[in-house]
Amino acid sequence: MKKKVVVIMGGISSEREVSLNSGKAALEAIDRDKYDVYELIINDPMDVVNKMPCDVDFALIVLHGKYGEDGTIQAMLESMNIPYSGCDPLTSGICMNKNMTKKVLKSSNIPTAPWVIAKSVDSIDYDAIEKIGYPVFIKPNSGGSSVATFKVDKKEDVYEAVKKGLEVDDIVIIESFLPGDEYTSFILNGEVYPTIKITSPNEFFDYESKYATGVKGATEEVVYLEESLQNQVNTISENCWDAFNCKAFVRVDLILSDGIFYVLELNTLPGMTKTSLIPKSANARGLSYSDLLDKIIEYSL
Repeated sequence: MKKKVVVIMGGISSEREVSLNSGKAALEAIDRDKYDVYELIINDPMDVVNKMPCDVDFALIVLHGKYGEDGTIQAMLESMNIPYSGCDPLTSGICMNKNMTKKVLKSSNIPTAPWVIAKSVDSIDYDAIEKIGYPVFIKPNSGGSSVATFKVDKKEDVYEAVKKGLEVDDIVIIESFLPGDEYTSFILNGEVYPTIKITSPNEFFDYESKYATGVKGATEEVVYLEESLQNQVNTISENCWDAFNCKAFVRVDLILSDGIFYVLELNTLPGMTKTSLIPKSANARGLSYSDLLDKIIEYSL
């Protein structure tokens, strides 16, 4: 008998369109010989309760940002006794919160850039920022897709960047700018998959680089690093998996600066279109997009 799977997409965050694209791709690719598939587009948080099909065996969550990656919908699904894809509510909530993520990384001796936070423009600690040293990145603490993210080179520009960040979140994180190349590491059921290097035409992997088409977009390619660097990526990835008690799958974003990999963040529900980073990594290991979805469902259960 086929399992009844609902693909949950849309949502109420600024990343709604990204989620809808991921959801449509997943709907097309899920193996219909194994699963009866339904879609659930979230326009309101209570839609997960009010619009959920009956007798669902599994929920494939392809939401991003608030109400998707923050553990909220995971907790609701648990209260409804519906198994779902990915990490549990606690891990999801911590990884959505960059400040909490960095605290766990630091306490686990996993390299991450120095940082401070601001909860209001009046609470900006300019002395602490000075100690970190300019330039700095200023971004919403719980945002995604590099929305309202700014590279700030001097003290005079901090106030405005923090102000804009606070328009989309109640905490802003201010962290050291580490020059270097960006990479991402996909982990499926505790196994580290091929590393992807991200090259952006812009100064960093911002919203435009992630989602623009044509010449403006970033390039993302599977790379096979020299042994010492690859071992560093693999060890950091495994340590993140353990430290955050991840489940099924996660993506760890890194930057290589002066020979050291630093963790930027963990994505518990990363983009899942056919050309997204995770499917590219899986494909390099011989796993098709459809097979990847199958594995995510299998390991989540």
